[in-house]
Amino acid sequence: MRLRPRQKTFVERSLAALNAHGNTLGIAPTGAGKTIMLSAVTGEVIGDSAAKACVLAHRDELTDQNRGKFARVNPGMTTSVVDAKAKSWAGQVTFAMVPTLARIGNLAGMPKLDLLVIDEAHHAVAASYRRIIDHVRNANPDARIFGVTATPNRGDRQGLREVFDNVADQVRLGELIASGHLVPPRTFVIDVGVQDKLRTVRKSLADFDMAEVASIMDRAPVTDEVIRHWKEKASDRQTVVFCSTVAHAEHVAAAFNAADVPAGLIHGDLPSEARRDILARYAAGDIRVIVNVAVLTEGWDHPPTSCVVLLRPSSYKSTMIQMVGRGLRTIDPEEHPGVIKTDCVVMDFGTSSLIHGTLEQEVDLDGKTETGEAPTKACPACGANIPLACFECPLCGEVLGADDDGDADAPRRAELTGFIMTEIDLLKRSSFAWIDLFGADDALMANGFNAWGGIFFLEGRWHAVGGAKGQSPRLLGIGERTVCLAQADDWLNEVETDESAFKTRSWLNQAATEKQLQYLAPAYRQDYGLTRYHASALMTFTFNKRAIRQLIMAAAPDARRAA
Repeated sequence: MRLRPRQKTFVERSLAALNAHGNTLGIAPTGAGKTIMLSAVTGEVIGDSAAKACVLAHRDELTDQNRGKFARVNPGMTTSVVDAKAKSWAGQVTFAMVPTLARIGNLAGMPKLDLLVIDEAHHAVAASYRRIIDHVRNANPDARIFGVTATPNRGDRQGLREVFDNVADQVRLGELIASGHLVPPRTFVIDVGVQDKLRTVRKSLADFDMAEVASIMDRAPVTDEVIRHWKEKASDRQTVVFCSTVAHAEHVAAAFNAADVPAGLIHGDLPSEARRDILARYAAGDIRVIVNVAVLTEGWDHPPTSCVVLLRPSSYKSTMIQMVGRGLRTIDPEEHPGVIKTDCVVMDFGTSSLIHGTLEQEVDLDGKTETGEAPTKACPACGANIPLACFECPLCGEVLGADDDGDADAPRRAELTGFIMTEIDLLKRSSFAWIDLFGADDALMANGFNAWGGIFFLEGRWHAVGGAKGQSPRLLGIGERTVCLAQADDWLNEVETDESAFKTRSWLNQAATEKQLQYLAPAYRQDYGLTRYHASALMTFTFNKRAIRQLIMAAAPDARRAA
């Protein structure tokens, strides 16, 4: 497989920082392909040398996931595992569970490492991680330390500088939304009469005092308003709700069920088997709403989730980003057939959006946190103070139009102010040459040596389809043009190699051959500007036209909406 252009940049910057400093931190949110990038960095550092590396993770499923993706990026490298079941350092790269490796007896068996990679690196200053890091550095002072995380600013204000003294690169949420690798959030800050009280809640070292939050939020009138607003804005969406305490979550889940909305409850005291059962029922669609307390904040994803409800404030932006991030994943139609997702509704009944304002974060390795509230504006209809990023008043529903100067682009700018947006033209950034097949911008294709990808507009929606040698064409995505283009481009990156990404090859512009023209409609024989590559794309489309149409038509009639 190949990396996206942005992933390549991340890897190049990380390698340069490792060479310069001996350690570095890379920041990449959900959807950036964090595991792919850390695998590429590891593979480049180790190469075909005798060097040894270890990749740390704090959960079994992350260890397995990291090892599987590493093998796709570095198919020729050997790997081994250190966890509760196995303790082998035989591979060039060993994937280790932190709770297991941090034990003194297991550390004693660790060979001298040349590279230590820390996934979810915001945990790196915890005692168990520090035992491992110190052991690695004591055994080899020249060992390099590479960390990757989505949330570098910890809630307990502990900085990461004692492990990482520099940041190599930061992929921002705005980049991933603009490139189609995440769906955009639509945020509604809804005051049900409790915001003034929430502003007075005490802060502990870790967060707001959740018992005090519950005394404000865990009341039947508040919960009734939550359900009413949810039914108005998101009743057809799979939803995750974040509550303050277990009792609060129990009451919210009971209220949803009483309102004939199937809801499940997850919290830390629930047995793991019961948790798995509830999550399986949610994944199957038997439960529409899943209510939790600090369990689904990190490391859990169900892409059809397209609504996030915040019934608790967060004093730290990293926690808010983790919660909202549960709803930003795009959909793979093979995993979730018939589900269409174009955005994520975020309903904030607390004050997190007012405090933090944006989902982007500025990194501070010393552990300082932002203070003060985000800028607000007054709704012209009801006069309410609402976040500057809102494009629809969450209180009266007023759609915010042009500004006083008559700037027609003002609503869109307001919608995007929560992000540092980067203008991204994926057609230009792609490593593959994308062809507008018929000149109408409703069918685009790109060919590799082993595979092809295409996006097609039909009945108001874009559809991404991909095919490869020896494989039937498959539906890759449904929804917005940018998302479908990203999914089709990722398909080519996954199947093709660097050698077959021939966007800049000179023969792309050579005239179509007589043999190619024989396979095309007679009209193309008079098109003297038709290139060899365009003709190849047209032939691929012609040979697969029936399968493409069948996939698109099969997806359309019964599509279940995630947004």
